Amino acid sequence: MSSWKKAAKANQKTHKERHQPESRKHLGLLEKKKDYKKRAEDYHEKGETLKLLRKRTLDKNPDEFYFHMVNSRVKDGEHHELEKEEEHSVEQIKLMQTQDIKYINMKRTMESRQIEKLQSHLHMTDVVDATPNTHIFFVDEGEEKNFDLAKRLDTHPSLINRKSNRPRLSDLNKIKLPTVDEQVVREATKTKLKTYKELSKRIEREKQLTVVQQKMELKRHLHDAKIMKPKRIRQGTKVSAPVYKFQYMRKK
Repeated sequence: MSSWKKAAKANQKTHKERHQPESRKHLGLLEKKKDYKKRAEDYHEKGETLKLLRKRTLDKNPDEFYFHMVNSRVKDGEHHELEKEEEHSVEQIKLMQTQDIKYINMKRTMESRQIEKLQSHLHMTDVVDATPNTHIFFVDEGEEKNFDLAKRLDTHPSLINRKSNRPRLSDLNKIKLPTVDEQVVREATKTKLKTYKELSKRIEREKQLTVVQQKMELKRHLHDAKIMKPKRIRQGTKVSAPVYKFQYMRKK
């Protein structure tokens, strides 16, 4: 029967609503009933929200504690949320959402092998000399003022800060330095600096991949915890994974 009513309305005349008269066109479009219903529903919804908020304000107990107080403050009558440090960087979120732990482990292993390969070609003497030397010399009383470090080490004063390749004066007199082209020296220095720069970038990338791997492994272990929820000891940051204390379980 209902299908017959729908079929009967197929040839029914479509009644059009009246448009805005010519004399009132400057007032805009004529509001239809559906427009009025939307406006009225929105007005009543906002009124109910204000009424509910007014009731909650009157019923509020100023001495009541709720946990959101820990993460928010009211300053000069305005509510402010406390800004927290982001636990994950944008790159870490992309990696954790698009890749699995096997891929992260593979890339980290590749980076560590490249680091070992670059370190095997570099002597790292510049890095060693950059750290302060803590060698201690013991002298008798009264000799501190006249103590000559270069004389004690039997080397040139310009070589005192070196930790390696610090020849004695007797060896310096025997050394015959070959003639070296300045252009070759500049190219070798440029290549060495480029290699050091690549090494520092790879070390930083390996650290980031290690942090991502630790976070993903910890997330998997948290899902496996069935008996008791582990206790968080330290919150995670962009450069370190969070630390949890798991319940001790005796194995058979």
